[in-house]
Amino acid sequence: MAEMQNNNKSEIIYSLSQLWGPLSEEHQNTLLDNIQITSFKKNQLIYKDFDGPTRMMLLYQGKVKVFKMGIGGRSQIIRAIKPMEFFGFRAYFAAEDYKTAAMALEESTIVFFDMEVIVQLMKENFNISFFYLKHLSKELGHSDDRTVNLTQKHIRGRLAEALLLLKNNYGTEEDGYTLSIYLSREDLASLSNMTTSNAIRTLSSFAYEKIIAIDGRKIKIVNDEELKKISQLG
Repeated sequence: MAEMQNNNKSEIIYSLSQLWGPLSEEHQNTLLDNIQITSFKKNQLIYKDFDGPTRMMLLYQGKVKVFKMGIGGRSQIIRAIKPMEFFGFRAYFAAEDYKTAAMALEESTIVFFDMEVIVQLMKENFNISFFYLKHLSKELGHSDDRTVNLTQKHIRGRLAEALLLLKNNYGTEEDGYTLSIYLSREDLASLSNMTTSNAIRTLSSFAYEKIIAIDGRKIKIVNDEELKKISQLG
């Protein structure tokens, strides 16, 4: 088990060097000594709102949702995290508690980085600092787009956008059509900012129009271009 952990850590350090740029031997050793790899079961919380942020997270394998509880306890999915994506560090830089929570959508492996270690590396390596500046800037732009789309698009446009988001983030199975993520109707509704009943009706409508095909929680995108058109028109 220890050898497997060490091998995984070495693979992670290599992957980080591809994202951040070349890492000195000293920085590689610092990361090897300070990262923690943890497995999470499906529907297990990774962090919750109002926790104090002390660690940055990297999704190594699996799928994770970042969500926020709204008025009346209604859950809104903010982001769908894909493998090799960082999350859970904005609150630290803002010097505030978490405003969101994160949960594994399936069995997932998360890499934890102590924030004090990351900040020290950022001070010593400009490429790392610039990486997170770009990352946060892209997330802000994405958040702006999502705010407008979720409030101004009609139900069909919002659901089409959500399905395309899942395809872009997680890809498809070997057939090239079936989404490789099986969300509950509640989660799909939360991602699309609609009620579960509206999500079910709209999915059925898409299936009737032969835009998608449904088999339980499996969703196959049959007409990708039509789905993009619906998303764009809103």
